[in-house]
Amino acid sequence: MCFGNWRNYMSASRPKVIVVLPAYNAEKTIARTVADIPRQVVDEIILVDDASRDKTAEIAEQLGLTVIRHPENRGYGANQKTCYDAARQHGADIVVMVHPDYQYDPRIIPYLIGFIKEDICDVVLGNRIRTRQEALSGGMPRWRYFVNRFSSALENFLFGQNLGEWHSGLRAYSRKVLETIPYHFNTDDFAFDQQF
Repeated sequence: MCFGNWRNYMSASRPKVIVVLPAYNAEKTIARTVADIPRQVVDEIILVDDASRDKTAEIAEQLGLTVIRHPENRGYGANQKTCYDAARQHGADIVVMVHPDYQYDPRIIPYLIGFIKEDICDVVLGNRIRTRQEALSGGMPRWRYFVNRFSSALENFLFGQNLGEWHSGLRAYSRKVLETIPYHFNTDDFAFDQQF
C-alpha cells in the first residue's frame, strides 16, 4: 500500500521513529520485548496500558518508557488508537506497533522501517509464523496457531490477498498513513486490525 511521496511528511533530518506497545497484562514479557528493541533506530517507546491487572505499567515506567494508562479496559482497538494518536502527537514520522507479548521479534524493526524510509511502501506487516514448529515451540498455543492459519487462509481467499498473517502484532506505518486513514471509525475490539 503506497500513498505517494511520504518524505513530505518527515522531519528535516532523519525520520523520527516511535515504537508503540498496546499492552494488557504483559508484565511477564514486557522487559524482554523492550530489551530487544533496537534503540539505535528508535527515538521513543510509548506503552499504552489498557487497565492491566498486573504490574505492566509500573515495569514499563521502570524501563524508562513513556506510559499512558487507560483508567478502564477499553479494548484492543481503542488501545491502538491511543498508541497512534500519542505517536503522532510526539512527532513520529514512522510508527512501529509491537505486541509486548514477545510473539514477534522486535530485532527486525530496522528492516520494517527501512522499507518505509526508502519509500518502498507505507505499511509493513510482520509475521510471527515462519514454521509451525517454530511457532509452537516459541509458546504459541496450538489452538491459536490453527485458528490463525485458518482465518488467514480464509481472509486471503475472500479478499484476494496473499498475506502470511492478517492479525499481525508487528506493523510499521508512515505518518502519512496515520494521517490519511480514519482509524478512529474502526472498532475498539479485536476487529480493529482487519478494518485498518
